[in-house]
Amino acid sequence: MSAPVRRFVTLFLVHAALLVGAAFILLPFVWMLATSIKPPEELFTAQLQILPDRFYGVENYRFALENAPLLRFALNGVIVCGGILVVQLLTSIPCAYALAKLRFPGRNLLMTLVLLGLCIPVQVPALPIYIGLAYTGLLNTYFSMMLPFFLSVFAIFLFRQFFRSFPDDIIHAARLDGMSEFEIVWRIVTPSAWPAIAAFSVFSIVAHWNDLYWPLIVISDIELATPPLGMLFFANAESGTNYGALMAAATILTAPLVIAFLFARRRFIQGITMTGVK
Repeated sequence: MSAPVRRFVTLFLVHAALLVGAAFILLPFVWMLATSIKPPEELFTAQLQILPDRFYGVENYRFALENAPLLRFALNGVIVCGGILVVQLLTSIPCAYALAKLRFPGRNLLMTLVLLGLCIPVQVPALPIYIGLAYTGLLNTYFSMMLPFFLSVFAIFLFRQFFRSFPDDIIHAARLDGMSEFEIVWRIVTPSAWPAIAAFSVFSIVAHWNDLYWPLIVISDIELATPPLGMLFFANAESGTNYGALMAAATILTAPLVIAFLFARRRFIQGITMTGVK
């Protein structure tokens, strides 16, 4: 087999495997969309059929929007995810810069603690955080949903790896020009890290948009419910066995994530591959 033929066969097999994997991942979303436009009598038929014989999407989406404050759930998700992301960036970027570019006693120990922090799930400190919020009267607030995630060790680790590739000569030149370390961080280093910021932003938004565990503990008011918690209320109280309306609500609350990823996909890929400074 000649080299061009071998290369073609390799590329064909690789892309075929990727297409199969993509189809496997997209199948639940396709089924969700298909279910959201089907009438109740077509949901549990013996035939495996994607497109419905009778379009019922208007009724399902109208029922979902009229019987649950889905837009309010989505707004709560935006507020919580946005607040968490802003504080995470404000805290993790200076920490990552210090670990990557500054020399100080205990730097390696701090980096070890960051790596150990990656091994601790949010369920471990959940009880003391809950007790603290209860004593201060901050339960059932936006702040209570955001507090445990303000410091992200994953963000520190990710940005440190990115900042290590930043040229030291530029930082030395900025110091000679009289810039402080905070000015260097925010005016010179951070603008070059947009790919890493976009990559982390996607991870952070997806994780906290889909988080059910912590909001379920600290929130009892449906007006403050995030999308997963709102879906739980909707499924229990409103939709009953109306799976078409339930899938319509799931589609509405999933759409913002898909749109956000489509806008950030190029930067996300650049940040994951760590291409360095442009």
